[in-house]
Amino acid sequence: MNKKKTRLSESTLDGLILLLPVALAIVSLSMGRYRIDPLDVIKTLLSPVIPNFAEGIPEIAQRLVLQIRIPRTLAAILIGASFGATGTALQAVFKNPLVDSNILGVTSGAGFGAATAILLKGSSWQVQLSAFLFGLVAVSLAFFGSRLYKATPLLVLTLMGILVGSLFNSLTSLLKYAADPLDALPAITFWLLGSLTSITWRNIPALAIITLTGLAFFWLIRWRLNIISLGDDEAKSLGVNPIHMKMMVILAATLMTAAAVAVSGVIGWVGLVIPHAGRMLVGPDHKRLITASIGLGAAFLILIDNIARTMLPGEIPLGVLTGLVGVPLLIVLLRRGRVGW
Repeated sequence: MNKKKTRLSESTLDGLILLLPVALAIVSLSMGRYRIDPLDVIKTLLSPVIPNFAEGIPEIAQRLVLQIRIPRTLAAILIGASFGATGTALQAVFKNPLVDSNILGVTSGAGFGAATAILLKGSSWQVQLSAFLFGLVAVSLAFFGSRLYKATPLLVLTLMGILVGSLFNSLTSLLKYAADPLDALPAITFWLLGSLTSITWRNIPALAIITLTGLAFFWLIRWRLNIISLGDDEAKSLGVNPIHMKMMVILAATLMTAAAVAVSGVIGWVGLVIPHAGRMLVGPDHKRLITASIGLGAAFLILIDNIARTMLPGEIPLGVLTGLVGVPLLIVLLRRGRVGW
């Protein structure tokens, strides 16, 4: 009887975590400078399926929901879920609770790529493509550099990631120094602080394909994350190739992070805070933790984006808010959530 109750409570909690971003998304679509009734939002969402269902709702409200707020909210869901899941998976691979998706320098490389494209007056899609490619270049350099040393593979890879990240950060600073202070410099600075302001429907397909594929992969191997976090010898004894699995996780995390950063700019702390929040709620078992990280990551970024849009007359960069919220939140989680990892 107790087992049934426990299972019911676990499944209920998991379901509530996944429903949280859905509820916040409805609220998000109604919030902003132009406030829209949540019921009108639901009618507008159903209007493409049910003819005349949105009759009586102002056209400007319908356009605002369908063309601006929906793609922005979808991007927040995908990016938040991506950072949450990649942070959880990488912490399992590196067996370190302080690891996040930038451990191998992908965010720093993407920042340099975006800054380069902005300085060269590239279009929006060129900036995103450059950010994505340089994010992959940064991780590739970390991999190739780590192969030069015959030491603990993940330790050397981590150190090379830190070095590559520092290198690209320095190069980005050099580009900012050379940029026009009235034109390119503000654009570079704003991009590096992270924002979903420029999101349109054109950004969603590629982001969704990469993110959903990566999330599906992490969900399918979630039980293997428990095994590789035990150590290489234990993983081998249980029939899992630890090196192969770790490389696959790192590759998936790199592609997902590069895709997210290319669209949103640099948004920190999500991949670090969310895994700890998930552990406090569902425990360290990755069979549930991956699902929890997806839901909590999506909900967290939707909430942060809502605050960014509505707190002040001007929009606050997301990277600023995630830092302001993430630091005290992580301190609280570390004090209260001593469950293990």
